[in-house]
Amino acid sequence: MIVKILDKKVPDTMVVPLAQDAQLADRLVEIAARTGADAATLQNDFRAEAKEIFVLYATGSPGRRLYLCGMGKKTGFQEIFSTLRLFCHRYKSKLPQKVGFDLRHFPQESLARYTEAATSGALLGLYDIGKYRTETKPEAEFGGPKSEINIVLPTKGLKEMEAPARRGQIFARTYLSLFDLLNAPGNYKTPEQMASWAVKAGKECGFYVHVLNKTALTEQGLKALAAVGQGSPNLPVLIVLEYGTKTRKTKTPVFGLVGKGVTFDTGGVSLKPSTNMHLMKSDMGGAAAVLGAFMVAAHLQLPVRMIGVIPAAENMIDGLAIKPGDVIGSLSGKTIEVTDTDAEGRLILADGLAYLLKQETPDVLIDLATLTGSIIRAIGTQAGGLFTKSDQLADMLSTAGMECGERLWRMPMWDEYGSDLKSDVADLRNFTGKPMAESISAAKFLEHFTAEHPHWAHLDIAGMAFADSDFATSKSATGYGVRLLIEFIEKWSNITETPS
Repeated sequence: MIVKILDKKVPDTMVVPLAQDAQLADRLVEIAARTGADAATLQNDFRAEAKEIFVLYATGSPGRRLYLCGMGKKTGFQEIFSTLRLFCHRYKSKLPQKVGFDLRHFPQESLARYTEAATSGALLGLYDIGKYRTETKPEAEFGGPKSEINIVLPTKGLKEMEAPARRGQIFARTYLSLFDLLNAPGNYKTPEQMASWAVKAGKECGFYVHVLNKTALTEQGLKALAAVGQGSPNLPVLIVLEYGTKTRKTKTPVFGLVGKGVTFDTGGVSLKPSTNMHLMKSDMGGAAAVLGAFMVAAHLQLPVRMIGVIPAAENMIDGLAIKPGDVIGSLSGKTIEVTDTDAEGRLILADGLAYLLKQETPDVLIDLATLTGSIIRAIGTQAGGLFTKSDQLADMLSTAGMECGERLWRMPMWDEYGSDLKSDVADLRNFTGKPMAESISAAKFLEHFTAEHPHWAHLDIAGMAFADSDFATSKSATGYGVRLLIEFIEKWSNITETPS
């Protein structure tokens, strides 16, 4: 697929995203004049409602057509992105080889962001979730290697829009890779298979990947990760990612990222109900977000240093699996009473956090995990849960999320919530057993393994990484977290003073 920035000689097929704003009526008059349509009829028939698509054929110009795409009442990065992704998903089999996406009516100051959003959205609309189907589909004219996405912009500042378009392509390529990984069934992404995927991605994108196998986990004392994976014939691993050099002429921030990588989660002995267990192939959504952030950062050549740790395991059930009531060790030295084997994510994250902090002291430490159903019951599927004691970190993460459409909602981290983690037989227990505030208790558990890092945040993305959408008949990968992390890293890196 070729992406071009144009201001003239536009394709015969054009797509125009429009919002329900004060300028809509006037814009429809202009469009009617260009196509020979009746303005009053067009204003009556097209209201620019979200997901609305209206086709106009130009009078006297065979083959020339305009697709008007409604965005609803809001205009922003996420609206452009989701509108054009949905359009391409719905119409890709009907589109010609060259399609233009007209952004000329948007404010000049927004065009860089909207160019990135349009490019990413259009490319992602071409994704096909049916990787494992044996049936072959007829080859579409739009979407092949020679087809073109033309972003149509005003002549002023046209050259400056090439970088946002390239950025949009980088994100889209990353998402397309991650979608295949996230949507893959558990038998196609064991911990070792995911490690191999990460090694390949590192070589292709330009970051270092090191994998600790089961023997190395035991030797180095990652007892919690090893315990979670001991019930599976597919052995656990620790995937370590590294981008950027340790020494620079000018000091740049160091970011530590930890992603939960449970490639399939049965719940272990504390077995999950069977109804939705097939969706537990998605329990490595945090790992995918971390991998995606490294891929994008390397392609963009961000002037930062990043350390990533992905504890990967299958939480299975056999005679060797950990049992409720077992006491296990951890890399930090703390002992843990496992009161529920289905609260395994926090166990492997505990070792992941401790391992990262033993290797390096990052300026910012963030972990991401599809950790609890509790966060979905608390805030639904419109935002991820944000847990941190740092107001500065919370503000910057929240701002980044709002701007890129990957929203976060801050949850309390008061010390009182940690009292339910006390154990009679170990240093702490992994599950409170209470039907309340469990996402907060999970965050308080993880806090024990952060060495009181002043800028640590836990993101519970259980409701966001794998979700219902217009692009599949059941829940599927969203790629949530990748753009959030990159935009946060860029914002934090622009701080001139050292955060206090």
